[in-house]
Amino acid sequence: MNIENTQVQMRKGILEFCIMHIIARGEVYASDMLEELTSAKIMVVEGTLYPLLTRLRKSGLVDYKWVESSSGPPRKYYTLTDEGANFLGGLDQTWDELVSSTKKIIANRKKASKKS
Repeated sequence: MNIENTQVQMRKGILEFCIMHIIARGEVYASDMLEELTSAKIMVVEGTLYPLLTRLRKSGLVDYKWVESSSGPPRKYYTLTDEGANFLGGLDQTWDELVSSTKKIIANRKKASKKS
């Protein structure tokens, strides 16, 4: 098994959650999302981001508006809908539970290896 593949899959698993958190802070342009995700080492490309944003919009979790740009074509800025904010609240609760459970399991492994 290849560790890099597993690491990529773990990051992909939280991509939607991270994107929704970025959008929850206020209007955001897709290239700004890509930049933040990349700097956080959650590698994502436009070919992954745009279909995900479309799926979130079709689900009613995010919306967008076009804003004219003085330096080129209009830009699409994304925002979280009220439904999206509620959905993200549920994801936050799940995330907190997963982190707590994972830490407990890791701590138990460490305790077991100290006894050996």
